[in-house]
Amino acid sequence: VPFRGRCPFRQYMPSKPAKYGIEIWAACDAKSSYAWNLQVYTGKPPGGAPEKNQGMRVVLEMTEGLQGHNITCDNFFTSYRLGDALQERKLTMLGTVRKNKPELPSEILKMQGRPLHSSKFAFTEKTTLVSYCPKRNKNVLVMSTMHKDASLSTREDMKPQMILDYNATKGGVDNLDKVTATYSCQRKTARWPLVVFYNIVDVSAYNAYVLWIEIN
Repeated sequence: VPFRGRCPFRQYMPSKPAKYGIEIWAACDAKSSYAWNLQVYTGKPPGGAPEKNQGMRVVLEMTEGLQGHNITCDNFFTSYRLGDALQERKLTMLGTVRKNKPELPSEILKMQGRPLHSSKFAFTEKTTLVSYCPKRNKNVLVMSTMHKDASLSTREDMKPQMILDYNATKGGVDNLDKVTATYSCQRKTARWPLVVFYNIVDVSAYNAYVLWIEIN
């Protein structure tokens, strides 16, 4: 949420259109963008040390109470340990993976001699990992506990089914951001609690709209 006033946990987010603001995690339905859960990020713990496994903690807290669903997340959150923890709750995981994760086999990271649009798969009993080359000397890594085989699409680029499924389900939070920014009750204020309150009203209004559409 964009905000440049005083706030003890205001964040600098260089990749966002608004560089300064209050960071709010969201868990949304992939199809409708209905917000299941929100969590305000309030900064480092009181001790000041960086939090370890923050992404895993956030996902586990945000999905508390869910069962029988798949959780699609980006590379900040995805890890082998998270996949295991979610499976214990009867949830599956699908997400892109950062290349510096220690659990990744070295063979899957090698790019030398890889043909364009080629895929390499790695499997454990519960987890599938794919490395796909969309461009020369570039690979995309996706990890899943939902997929169990090396299925490829019949498209010209031969994308793995895992990546197609990821692309189809990754946009829930981005769409929620877009809708709430377009139809917002936000007012200019220097008080951060009001900024958070306005965001809650925006998300609640959109959730009510989704429910109304579903009922009618």
